[in-house]
Amino acid sequence: MTQPLLRHAGINLGGTEQHPNANAESGIFGFWMFLMSDAIIFALLFAVYGTAVAATAGGPTPASEFKLGSAFAETLLLLTSSLTMGLAVLAMKYDAARRPVFAWMGITFILGVAFLAMEMHDFSTMFSDGAYPTRSAFLSAFFALVPLHGLHVLAGCIWMLVMGGQVLAYGFDTRVKINILRLSLFWHFLDVIWIAILTVVYLQGHVL
Repeated sequence: MTQPLLRHAGINLGGTEQHPNANAESGIFGFWMFLMSDAIIFALLFAVYGTAVAATAGGPTPASEFKLGSAFAETLLLLTSSLTMGLAVLAMKYDAARRPVFAWMGITFILGVAFLAMEMHDFSTMFSDGAYPTRSAFLSAFFALVPLHGLHVLAGCIWMLVMGGQVLAYGFDTRVKINILRLSLFWHFLDVIWIAILTVVYLQGHVL
């Protein structure tokens, strides 16, 4: 008796059975645990930032350094990239053709790179104003929190390139589908963290 092909919630792994694939379940659950551990790290950095935001040591302040226009533009880029990443996953599920998946993931990659370019410009502007990480506790906490999110975005962009190579090499087999689903979860997680950064760091800092 052959073992039936199963499916995972959200992405068909083949077949039409109603029970989730056990391997997919364990893999996705493990990745959720990783995201939760990452969320704890960010929560700790948010707590540190909250205690240090007023400790400017007579140097640059949040209101003088944060540019809301740039922050909102970066937010728009990330939120749009979350949409295009979701469309890439849907294209994989319902079409399973390389071209639409590559197209949506390529747009997501471009938006991620644009976000990083804008963020690096913001950091360089802060440096030119003398807002270095060692200048005050506020700046130390800021540069511990916000660039860490940027590094995650960079990792996500590199991951997209890796997944493109995997699709070219293996097609949309079960492992590739699960890996793309993990990438999608990771990317949406970065959006959630950025919304918290926008609220706690940029919006709150603009009124301090």
